[in-house]
Amino acid sequence: MSYATVNPYTGELVKKFPDATDEQVEQALTDAHTAFLNWRETSFAHRGEILQRAAKILRDNKRKYAEVLTLEMGKVIGEAEAEVELSAQILEYYVKYAEKLLAPEKLPVADPAEGNATLVHEPLGTILAIEPWNFPYYQIARILAPQLSAGNTVILKHASNVPQAAAAFESLMLDAGLPHGAFQNLYATRSQIEKIINDPRVHGVALTGSEGAGAIVAAQAGKAMKKSTLELGGADAFVVLEDADMPKTVKWAVFGRHWNGGQVCVSSKRMIIVNKVYDQFLSQYTEGVAGLKAGDPMDPTTTLAPLSSQSAADEVKEKIRQAVAQGATATEVGPKVPESGAFVQPTILTNVTPDNPAFYWEFFGPVSMILRAKDEDDAVRIANDSPFGLGGSVFTSDLKRGEKVAHRISTGMVFVNHPTMVKADLPFGGIRNSGYGRELLGLGLKEFVNHKLVDVVDIDAPF
Repeated sequence: MSYATVNPYTGELVKKFPDATDEQVEQALTDAHTAFLNWRETSFAHRGEILQRAAKILRDNKRKYAEVLTLEMGKVIGEAEAEVELSAQILEYYVKYAEKLLAPEKLPVADPAEGNATLVHEPLGTILAIEPWNFPYYQIARILAPQLSAGNTVILKHASNVPQAAAAFESLMLDAGLPHGAFQNLYATRSQIEKIINDPRVHGVALTGSEGAGAIVAAQAGKAMKKSTLELGGADAFVVLEDADMPKTVKWAVFGRHWNGGQVCVSSKRMIIVNKVYDQFLSQYTEGVAGLKAGDPMDPTTTLAPLSSQSAADEVKEKIRQAVAQGATATEVGPKVPESGAFVQPTILTNVTPDNPAFYWEFFGPVSMILRAKDEDDAVRIANDSPFGLGGSVFTSDLKRGEKVAHRISTGMVFVNHPTMVKADLPFGGIRNSGYGRELLGLGLKEFVNHKLVDVVDIDAPF
């Protein structure tokens, strides 16, 4: 596994980073456990002070942190700055709410003889976080803020193409006053990851990434008797009913599919349009996609980023070819994207039927699958005909109708009149091949704690 910064806009190799040695891994495990023994006793107030300082440092240096994202994975600079802000907001969420969310819970008991029963939430120890490249800071904040707030320590294995982003966040937390060892970035190899999971000082693993990586890590964690959470891929349905406000719906569809270059697990990947408005939507959507501007991600006028790497772009192009070979129609849209750099021409796929394997794929790039539904019931059927179950959305002018349809869609998150939203105060997670477990809010805060019962019972109480 090679850790390196390669600018996806220019293809330039900026810098390489050596893999961690086995000695460095062992030292990181020792330091993380030593830090945990003290950190678990640290007050919520002091933990919060550190997280708040980190949030302030992010905001005070927003441009500097954002430029690292643009350099390493090609995110347009405005979206990079928004990610820095979102990461700060996540840190602040736990400053405000961690103590309340982890407060001991007095349990109602059926018989007074059962005693005074209380449920307490205690940290487990060191957690391994394996994170992806598409939101390098947000993904860290999403696991780090709740785990530090709960009293755990974290070892990070980030994606190999964002090594500077990983190092920047580690430095950020140290600058904010986090004790040495409480959060460490490791340029670990695959064999070292398995060693870390099996180490008795590690008590859980959280992974955001591909289905393949998730299956491997979940199996390793299960064999080691460690809890895991998995946030994997998605093929979010974007259901458009006949009474939708079409201009606004199309605007959201173009954004929902193409933000971050289309490299978002909760992108609006499957546009499911009822027959009555299918042609109208397709025409207006095609026009909207054609208005995207591909170019230098540091240019504030750029609206379509390069993909994170040339290999990622090549994979998307190959998937398009395979979809067409199986009967789909691919229409390239808009001005030609630059020939240099990891760009993919925005492409609309139509005539994709369930007998085409592409019908069930996740396209991680600017590829839109437009599917025709007979009516509302058929749209729900198509939305649920997916191996994934992460997010989704329903567009209609009748909000009560939209809410009813949302309840019928089988995913972890559904939004009415908005693409799947990512916020500091909304839970995140899915079902089926999109993984298990939840991140953010109290759900994420309690994924890696010991929900311990403490029951004070009268010594003379009957058994």
